[in-house]
This record gives sequence, C-alpha cells and structure tokens, in this order.
Amino acid sequence: MLLSALIFSPVFVACCLLLFPLAQRGAYWLTVLTCALQFLAGLFVCFTHPSPADWAFVNKLEWLRLPFDSTHSLVISYHVGVDGLNSVLLALATGILLVGAVASWTIPKHHKSYFALYLLLNTTIVGCFLALDFFLFFLFFELMLIPMYFLIGLWGGERREYAAIKFVIYTFLGSLFILAALLMIGVSSGQQEGQVILHHFDLVQLKNTTAFLPNSFLNLTQPAVWWGVSARHWAFVLLLLGFAIKLPVAPLHTWLPDAHVEAPTPISVVLAGILLKIGGYGLLRIAVPIFPEIAQEYAYYMGIAGIFSIVYTALVALGQTNLKKMIAYSSVSHMGFVLLGIGSMTITGYKGAVFQLVSHGILASMLFLSAGVLYYRTHDLQIAHYKGLAEKYPVYTALTAVAFFAALGLPTFSGFIGEMLVLWSAIETSHWGFGVPAVAATGLLVGAGYFLWTLQRMFLGKFSTKSADMIQLLTPIRTVEIVLLLVLALLSLLLGVYPQIILDRL
Repeated sequence: MLLSALIFSPVFVACCLLLFPLAQRGAYWLTVLTCALQFLAGLFVCFTHPSPADWAFVNKLEWLRLPFDSTHSLVISYHVGVDGLNSVLLALATGILLVGAVASWTIPKHHKSYFALYLLLNTTIVGCFLALDFFLFFLFFELMLIPMYFLIGLWGGERREYAAIKFVIYTFLGSLFILAALLMIGVSSGQQEGQVILHHFDLVQLKNTTAFLPNSFLNLTQPAVWWGVSARHWAFVLLLLGFAIKLPVAPLHTWLPDAHVEAPTPISVVLAGILLKIGGYGLLRIAVPIFPEIAQEYAYYMGIAGIFSIVYTALVALGQTNLKKMIAYSSVSHMGFVLLGIGSMTITGYKGAVFQLVSHGILASMLFLSAGVLYYRTHDLQIAHYKGLAEKYPVYTALTAVAFFAALGLPTFSGFIGEMLVLWSAIETSHWGFGVPAVAATGLLVGAGYFLWTLQRMFLGKFSTKSADMIQLLTPIRTVEIVLLLVLALLSLLLGVYPQIILDRL
C-alpha cells in the first residue's frame, strides 16, 4: 500500500486544492508539504528493501480481464513494486519534484490550477517508475502529456503554445510506437490457467524466455517474419524509437529546446530532471529485458546513435546565444551517454547509464534553477546581455560555476562518475574498439568549451547589462534560491565522492 500512497496521494491533494478555497500561499505550502512527505517515503523505499535484485513493496491486483474467445483472455493488472533500478530513480523523481514545488513560488497567476496540474504530473511520473505492468506503465506515460501541455502552454513564455503543441506531438508519436509494440507483446504473451490462456503485460514475467506462446509471432524460436525482418526485431525497434524520442536522442530531440526555453523554471527543472529519464528507464526496464538478443544485435547502432547525440548537440550548444537553450542542448548531449552505456551491453555500462540518469537529473535541475534566477527578474536570458555578474551576485556566481564544472565532468562531482563508467564500458566493448569512446570524449571537450565560455561572458569582468533598466530589475537573490542551488550542489558532490550510495542499489 505504501507505493500506492506514493502514486495517488498527490492527485488526492490536487482534488482537495480544487474543491476547497485556499489562498495562493496555502496552495503553495500544501503542495510543498505533499512533495516533501513523498520524498521522505521515496527515500525510505529506496534504502530499506533488502536486496536490489529482489522485488519489494509489491502490490498486485487483477484490474481487467477481457475475454477474446472461450480459450483466450487478456489480463491487465494493477502491479507495482521496486527493485534496485526503479527505487533509485524513485528517490531522484520525488526529490526533483520537491525542488520543483519549492521553486514554484515564482509562478505569477492561477495558482490553484497550476499546483493541481503539478500534483497530477507528480502522480503520472511516480506511476511510470513504479508500474510493473506494461499497460499500466503506458497509461501513466500517456497521462503525463495532459498536465505538461497545460503547464507549458499556460504558464510558459511568449511561444508557449507552439512549444506545448510540439512537445505533445513528438511525445505522442513516441507513444504510438510504444503502443504498437505493447499490442504485439500482449497478443503474443500468455500463460495457461486451466483451459484458458491468459495474455498479460507483466514486466516481471515478460523477461522470461517462456513468456511468449510457442505459436505466437514474438516467440523466441520461430518468430513471424514481416518484409524480411522478424517480428521481434520490429517490436524492439518500435520500443527503441519510442523511448529514444523521450530520452531524447538526436535527431529526435528538437522538441526539447523549445519546451525548455518556453516552460516556467519549475517545469524546466522537472522536465530535465525527471521526464527525460523515463526514456532511459523504459529502455532498461522494458525494451532490453524483453528482447535481449535483439538488443545485442542493435547494440553497435545504439552506441553510434549515442555518440552522434553527444557530439552533435554539444556543438549546437556551443553556438547558442540563449542560456536556457544552451542548457537544453547540453542535456541532450549528456543523455547520449545513457544510450552509449546501454549499447555497451555490459554491467559497467548499465550502471554508468543509471548513474548518469541520476547525476544529470541533479545537475540539470541545478542549471535550470540557475537560469531561472535571472529569468524571474529580467525575463531575458540572452548571454550577451549580461557581463560581470560575479561582481553583483558572488554567491550565485559561485554556485552556478559549481553547476557548470560539475556538468562538464569535473572529478569529485557526480557527472564525472557516470561519464567515466560509460566510457570505461565503451572501451571494454569488443564491437566498438577504441574509436567510439574516443569520439564520445570529444563531446566532453566541447562541453567544457560552452560552459566555460558562458561563464566567462556572463559572470567575469566588469558588471554591465544590456540596459540600465535591467540593472534595476536585478534585485538581491532570495535565500530560497541559494538554498536550492546549494542542496543540489552538495548532493552532486556527495555522489561524486561516494558513488556507492547509488551503485550499491543497482
């Protein structure tokens, strides 16, 4: 029941927000309190289950049974639980949701509606990470579109409608790919119960080689062949494309910079810190375990796609003039390491991929909070419009510099550990040789370039802005902004110095 409470308590609070009269600050503090309690529960779940390899806190109830005929029925279950993989990402998700809730003090209008949608988004995110039924996962994955569309479209910047629609179209396209694979899996899977074959979407059972019926088109020994390609290949490619859009991987990434630039700061934090991680989680939880032999065949191409995403989007980030857009492209570049780690098909690579998901969630949140400090005051994030901010905001500059150095992979910070493990796995992978990790490392060099160049242009030198009006708008930094940045910086430092906190859970 604990996991069910984790999933549905936010949407219950959201209903209370809409039904009962609450002032702006009341809605804010109720949301923060809900997310704080959820975070504490997430930490409890992450660090108390006995073994990372075992399932814990499992809750499974048959939800729907739809008969096809007298001998075949489809069973959909409400099935949730945690192991090492999703317990770590649950702790990350609930933590970033709490950061986003605290940062939502900057929201200027329609507060009850905003916080209700934020809590609904919270439910869909946590539900995705805890669902162990593929159909249940897909429901949460799809429902996520609704609150995100309105949160960007109503509270975003000048081009918010365009960014919100583009986000929905891209994500919905990925959902169609995933849905097609889901239907193929549901028809092909099954287990005998008396005289009836029960087709199911149980992710725990689908990892077994006996999960697919002998005569189904996804069976392991003689799968169906369509246009010269086996059905198992088709299903894996559909899942790969669907989750690659969410990750995202270049060239399927173009929705992300627009969404980040136009979204309000707390939603940018949640988008970069958590939503992108669902793409990597889907590959690790669903695509690779269900089709391991197909994943092995496509491992080389996943690695190539990963390094292309790393290098190409790093070069694009280098040419950006908008701070938020530069951070957005850097996020795509760093997500390329996740795909590279998965493509290595090694334990080291998988651990590196998950560690990179966690590390990037922390650092991307810190980077977007840093950009939000300026945007809240001036509504201007053009890099060329600021210079010498260290003179006016020394503490803010120091924390932003920490975020930049941590994101570019400075040792003792979490970014270094994830990238090191992924590059290590790429070197030891025989089907790549030394070329792939060498090219991937150039992405780190470009990353150092755009972070350090931005630091030089915006924060060093004599203080000045585009206009005198902007100087008046640059009010003192609030304590809550400093605290959020400091907590994330210390967390990145902790994971960089003692990465076993995460690695021991995997």
